[in-house]
Parts: sequence; structure tokens; C-alpha cells
Amino acid sequence: MKHPSLRTLSALTATSAVALVGAACTKADESGEGSAEPTQRVTEGATLKAGDYSAEGSYTTPGGEERLRVDLSLDSDGTVSAVKVTPEGVHPNSKRFQAKFAGGIADVVVGKPIASLNVDKVAGSSLSSGGFNAALDDIVAQAQG
Repeated sequence: MKHPSLRTLSALTATSAVALVGAACTKADESGEGSAEPTQRVTEGATLKAGDYSAEGSYTTPGGEERLRVDLSLDSDGTVSAVKVTPEGVHPNSKRFQAKFAGGIADVVVGKPIASLNVDKVAGSSLSSGGFNAALDDIVAQAQG
């Protein structure tokens, strides 16, 4: 029995990683501009305090773990009134995609209730949304507290 070479195994691993990343992006709109799928982020009956909040979120890329910072303002009804994402990526691809994400996120979330936000893809960046959504969970916990 012939064993696969290291090169063959590396190619298979890379192909599998690309397939998994592609599968994770299936909910995004076809334009690549941005989408936010509804979810239920806030415990039923809980109220959110208006104010300015900050959190960091992390997510996993083929190159390792990456982080980004989210600064967000909530209105008294729990609507996002302002958002700023600060890229903290380490790897070149992450830096590029986080910059695109940061530039397009306001168009996707401002004016929407934080309680139901679940960002999937923004400006062609789908992995950054994982860090953004993790930061949203932290912000909701702060606003409920």
C-alpha cells in the first residue's frame, strides 16, 4: 500500500479548510456587501441599558486566532445607534479582511435592534463576523447588567 506524500496531505488539508470556510459562509447575501441574520441574543423579558459599550471578540482563521474590538452605542430601545470596529488582526489576510469588515459594518447594523443581530458577512469578509458576534454577546451582557 502506497502512503500519501506530505505534499498530498498538505493539499488535502488546505482543500478541507477552504471547503469548511466556504460552508460557513452560506447565509451571506450574494452581493458580498453584508448581511445580518435574525437571532435571539437577549434573554426574554430582559431590558438593555442605553449607553456606549466596548468589547473584544476573537475568531479562528486558517492562520490561527484573530481578534477585533467593537465600540457600540445603544439607544434606550436597544437599537444600535453607532458602531466602530477596530481591526486587531495579526496576519496580513486578517488585517485586510478586518479593514474591509470595519468599513462596511455600520451599514449592516446601525438602526437595527442588537437583540436580534447575527452578522454573517460584511464587505466580503465572513470570518471577522465571528469575532464581531462574540463581542456583541459581551456587549449585550454588559447592557443587561
